[in-house]
Amino acid sequence: MTIIADKIDRNIVDSLRVQTYTHGVIGPSQPMLGPLADGGTLLAGTPPGCWGPMITPAFEGGHEVTQPVSIAGAEVGDAVALKIRRMRVSSIATSSGVMEFVEGRYHGDPFVAKLCAQCGVEHPASHVEGIGDHAIRCDNCGAEVSAFRFSHGYVVVFDHENQLSLTVKQEIADRLAGKASEMSALPELAAQHSILSLARADMAGVASRMRPFLGNIGTTPARDLPDSHNCADFGQHLIGAPHRFSMTREELHAAKTDGHMDTNTVREGAILICPVKVPGAGVYLGDMHAQQGNGEIAGHATDVSGETELQVEVIKHLTIDGPILFQNLDDLPPLARPMSKEERQKVGELGARWGQVQIEESAPITFIGSGVDLNAATKNGLQRAADVTGLPYDEVLNRATIAGSIDISRLPGTVRVTFMCPLPVLDRIGIGHLARQKYQLD
Repeated sequence: MTIIADKIDRNIVDSLRVQTYTHGVIGPSQPMLGPLADGGTLLAGTPPGCWGPMITPAFEGGHEVTQPVSIAGAEVGDAVALKIRRMRVSSIATSSGVMEFVEGRYHGDPFVAKLCAQCGVEHPASHVEGIGDHAIRCDNCGAEVSAFRFSHGYVVVFDHENQLSLTVKQEIADRLAGKASEMSALPELAAQHSILSLARADMAGVASRMRPFLGNIGTTPARDLPDSHNCADFGQHLIGAPHRFSMTREELHAAKTDGHMDTNTVREGAILICPVKVPGAGVYLGDMHAQQGNGEIAGHATDVSGETELQVEVIKHLTIDGPILFQNLDDLPPLARPMSKEERQKVGELGARWGQVQIEESAPITFIGSGVDLNAATKNGLQRAADVTGLPYDEVLNRATIAGSIDISRLPGTVRVTFMCPLPVLDRIGIGHLARQKYQLD
């Protein structure tokens, strides 16, 4: 039974499609859809994150994610595994680049507390007039109202069949801007303006491959947060902020679930395990990118509309503070890839020569770490790994050094800590079966 999720249905369903969005805020105040059965399938069409919501003043967050979904049986202190079965980009084109703020058009944080500098209305309704930097206009007074500008930007078109992309010149960017919503493939109920309307084309003729992933996916935080600030690096701007989402550091870290991680390996085939901090978990997703190198160096990548299908599984009594990831084999660091049958045989021979008969059975696991900077994020990821697995912290350091890696997900402060973990440890915490299935270890 598939439910089109534009209203709450109290009956547990096996399959659910989400096509409604939270318009920038995620937390307990958002009504949940579902409940979806443990083992059920979630399908979602998502609008672009980042730039579209950023230039839409009514938004109080930097993304436009799906309305959260309640998962039957998920209780605070559990975890939920999200098995990403399918992911597809639906945008024909998008635009992105390096941002700069427009002073006078926000209180403290331009992602969260936008206002019209001319009439003073906070979070004003707005519309698009023409194309270019001045296209976003306040409904109340007609003034140009976007809190963001490109310091350097580009427009990119996609070849879905061959998974390729190409940036285009100004003339083409202007033409795409004339039908921006159509080219962005904005879902019917999305409320953002298309960033294609700004038509900034400073970098034409750059070809790249598509490698879509979700930049914001996970479970509902324990208190309302701007969706783009459900993490430690962006979230630090909420500490003592001059708007309604102001909180202390302790409140932020107790509430967040680190759904916004911009980890480019959270893609089709991966398994993401997320903490449950509210009853029902409240699974949500959004901020699909067509591609992004490690670090999201420009601060933003190619935000696109897309469709995702995933299967959920409740992991009882697995209390975690942030996401755990089983990455695709091709995405794993070289030293954290399971050994082939031939390699295992040679390792056995090596052990026999030296008298080391016991050789552990292990599987790769990745812990997402977040912090105000990369050093803090790395320490956080390592500590999370030690806390969840029960391995000594220094042992995690050694494993990540000789049988793993630290990789940057996003500047300034999101990383992934990957290492080979003993399978009995993964079995004890309730996720060994996921590792075995993912990496075909049995």
